[in-house]
Amino acid sequence: MKIGIIGLPLSGKTTIFNALTRGKIETAAFSSGKLEIHTAVVDVPDPRLDALVKLFSPRKTVHAQVQYNDIAGLARGIGEKGGMDGNLLNQIAQNDALLHVVRAFEDASVPHIEESIDPARDLAILDTELILSDLGIVERRLDRLAATLKKGGATAKEKETYLKEQSILQKCQPHLEAGKPLRDLALSADEVRVVKNYALVSLKPVVVVFNIGDDKNARLPQSEHKQSLTVALQGKVEMELAQMSPEDAREFLKEYGIDEPGLNKMIRLSYQLLGVQAFFTVGEDECRAWTLPVGAPAVDAAGAIHSDLARGFIRAETIAYADMIDCGTLAEARKRGVLRLEGKEYVVQDGDILTIRFNVG
Repeated sequence: MKIGIIGLPLSGKTTIFNALTRGKIETAAFSSGKLEIHTAVVDVPDPRLDALVKLFSPRKTVHAQVQYNDIAGLARGIGEKGGMDGNLLNQIAQNDALLHVVRAFEDASVPHIEESIDPARDLAILDTELILSDLGIVERRLDRLAATLKKGGATAKEKETYLKEQSILQKCQPHLEAGKPLRDLALSADEVRVVKNYALVSLKPVVVVFNIGDDKNARLPQSEHKQSLTVALQGKVEMELAQMSPEDAREFLKEYGIDEPGLNKMIRLSYQLLGVQAFFTVGEDECRAWTLPVGAPAVDAAGAIHSDLARGFIRAETIAYADMIDCGTLAEARKRGVLRLEGKEYVVQDGDILTIRFNVG
């Protein structure tokens, strides 16, 4: 799972990146305006995996992972005049979701590019730029499709494909012209597959992070868009927390009245937003967490582990996490009858522990 961190200059993007990744990238009180990318891969904290490790004492533990990409270079006007720079657009488009950092803190040593603190305005500025970028892409593609269809020479199948694409983009165009992101537009799964061929960034799910100062009760705007979630984080506090030992971090959390580290909250929100969940494989050799879309069948879980397991799928030996903890061993789970055999159409549940039986001839 890849998540791109975006935001206006001096919003505290890199501070949030450091907080989420335990990074030590230097933060500055000025913006270079250049396209810069910082990348880090972090383990997904999951107390369920920790509990399974205690049960099985494996030689190896593998967490699910999230890649965070801190993307600098966004500002007012980037979506206008021919659209977003190709390199910048590519960096944003390759992510599964976006984490939009919005400044909501006062700091006289860090001047705001808009000369005042206004989270609602800043949120709207970057939303608008992404929408304008998408509108430019859609308009240019529609022009090319119109020219291609007018010229003729396409086979009947090609013409059908072009007309289908044109119809979908004509549905997107007025929505974007109205200043609305594509994630708000009701598109079928088939239509989404078509538009995903383009770098349409307003289609991506977004977690809006309001980077607050010491005022934890600050009144903040809510995103009214679909596939959007909002959360407030004390960026500097979270960054300090990320550099501490686990013991010091626990004391720090208690002192500041923080329920959990920002990383945990962000990953949970990201899973919720993207509609994914965790399942586990266990044993003496390895305990491992995997990521799978909510509602996916057991054969897809097998494929996430290895394509051969999906190809030769026979059955999935399945037990719910809570039952596994209650039983303590797989032998006890079999004895109690809570370890089940499921077929390839079985819908995997969050926290399921799977052992795939397969045969590849």
